[in-house]
Amino acid sequence: MSATSAQRMTAERRAVLHRRIRWIVGFTIGYNLIEAVVSVAAGSAASSAALIGFGLDSLVEVLSAAAVAWQFSRADPEKYEKGTLRVIALAFFALAAYVSASALLTLFGAVEPEHSTLGIVITAVSVVVMPFVSWFERRTGRELGSATAVADSKQTLICTYLSAAVLIGLLLNSLFGWTWADPVAALVIAVFAIREGIEAWKGDTCATPVAMILEGDNREH
Repeated sequence: MSATSAQRMTAERRAVLHRRIRWIVGFTIGYNLIEAVVSVAAGSAASSAALIGFGLDSLVEVLSAAAVAWQFSRADPEKYEKGTLRVIALAFFALAAYVSASALLTLFGAVEPEHSTLGIVITAVSVVVMPFVSWFERRTGRELGSATAVADSKQTLICTYLSAAVLIGLLLNSLFGWTWADPVAALVIAVFAIREGIEAWKGDTCATPVAMILEGDNREH
């Protein structure tokens, strides 16, 4: 294959990956908008700070995905990498603030969450769906060498952990009346969100292209 053909294939592959990223973040935005509406409504009905916080977290995820969608709608997405990473970092910090505030309100007894069937359903669906979305975006972002796509995939994964924590908390509260379980798990997740936010702000998101990884392995051998 000639050098010109190789360059053409590379450009074609890059275009495919750009379209894939736009599709992924488009799905993420749509799903999280629905999740936010359902969670906030269910949380308000059940006086559940955890569910309301989960809904607000979904809006943070929309912000992160929208930032990536905007970047990849530009003619030269790499040019906007640093600015987009800063937006994603701020989204991580906002997520940590939402989760922490919700958790502390419950721990100190300011809020007594009640049983919510709708809340259990929406968080269970998120636990099943979002890991696949995160994996697909992370794989695409790494092949493309996009730090923003990888950072956004981490945001989605953090939100998956939060879904699981909220789900467990709702179930334990419904079955055993353990109102402390959800906020404790949520505070742990908040710590991870802060760490990921710091990494995104610094631009350290492990977004190494596959080709560079393979080259590094070959040099080691």
